[in-house]
Amino acid sequence: MIQRITEFLAGIGIEVERATLDDGTFLPGVTLQGGRLLVDEVRLAYPGDLLHEAGHVALVPAALRPRLSGEADVPGVDMATVETAVLPWSYAAALAAGVHPAAVFHDGGYRGHGAGLLATYSLGVYPGAALLEGFGLTATGARAAALGVAPYPHMLRWLRE
Repeated sequence: MIQRITEFLAGIGIEVERATLDDGTFLPGVTLQGGRLLVDEVRLAYPGDLLHEAGHVALVPAALRPRLSGEADVPGVDMATVETAVLPWSYAAALAAGVHPAAVFHDGGYRGHGAGLLATYSLGVYPGAALLEGFGLTATGARAAALGVAPYPHMLRWLRE
């Protein structure tokens, strides 16, 4: 699964590098450094966390991505909005990578709400997808039909400009 995810991320332009990390990372076995993901496969508790963290990289404006290190925080960027958009981004990314979304919305994350989020997205209710649409990454409903494209969870682009 890790290989499938890292190949998908490389294919959309997100760099993933193997590293030896200490226990001080926000998510076990993965951190951000200079706009790329560092992963310690020995410490990585949930491979789906790679997609969640990649969502932070993808959704920060391109010019600011190199500032992403450690915890996902970039001065001048509303990281609460980015965090909200990471949920539908990582769901769509899991589907595109051929990984079951339960790998992203696992029991060890989301303050115990992973199963509820998974159920919500699986039922076709997509909290945060409007943010992705606002970033120009996807289209929903009538807009998708007007553009003649598949609606979310299909993505038009993966990285914010």
